Amino acid sequence: MNKNRRSFLKVAGLSVFALSSGATAFSGAAQAMVSPGTYEPGPKELKAKRWAMVIDTRTFRTADDYKAIIKACHSVHNVPDIRSKADGHEDQEIKWIWTDSYKHAFPDDLNEHLADRVKKRPFPLLCNHCTNPPCVRVCPTQATYQLPNGIVTMDYHRCIGCRFCMAGCPYGARSFNFVDPRGYLSDPVPNPEYPTRMIGVVEKCTFCVERLAKGLMPACVEASEGRILFGDLNDPESAVRKALAENYSIRRKPNLGTQPGVYYIV
Repeated sequence: MNKNRRSFLKVAGLSVFALSSGATAFSGAAQAMVSPGTYEPGPKELKAKRWAMVIDTRTFRTADDYKAIIKACHSVHNVPDIRSKADGHEDQEIKWIWTDSYKHAFPDDLNEHLADRVKKRPFPLLCNHCTNPPCVRVCPTQATYQLPNGIVTMDYHRCIGCRFCMAGCPYGARSFNFVDPRGYLSDPVPNPEYPTRMIGVVEKCTFCVERLAKGLMPACVEASEGRILFGDLNDPESAVRKALAENYSIRRKPNLGTQPGVYYIV
């Protein structure tokens, strides 16, 4: 038996073991997440039946407007800056929120008659926290799971690095840690209250579920100076519902039936 075959069987065996011991892994993960980075709801927890985000792209005018929300998100969640490091790993990038062109963000062209000024804007992109998330369906260990309020979050301790969720996500919203991300964080880490990740796991935006549990809005929302709204999509009186009722908005790849929870006012 050659070395590659032995390596494959070894990894496969470990994966089967991880799947068969899911209950134990979940128990350990739950205990580990209590402190720091607890998701346990506090007395000031913000609640919603269906959390959603509305991004008013008309109000983003300079590069600094985008940088502010990206920096806020990545600092709060200890997202490593691997791509900018000149040590042979420039092709790796971990991102929770980023910007891209209209053409890449909306490739299906269902909004072909939008004004050219709209199509020339950068668009902030992140996990869409879909109502019907394909990433949840394909995850073999339930490391990716959906909360009753619509948020799609992760248990890093259960992630076995199979990357099925990355293949299932049609929005490119997930990053895989090919190298140890902790080696690319400052000492001390930007936010000691949020857990760092390890090599071999996937990560993504979680709508700041840990901040909602403490009564705080998502970091990008706080840093956006009103450019991003966040609220209960099922509440007609919420800020997001009012904004959607009064403005024209689009979503990414709505034809896939995933029902994205992120809307863009254009």
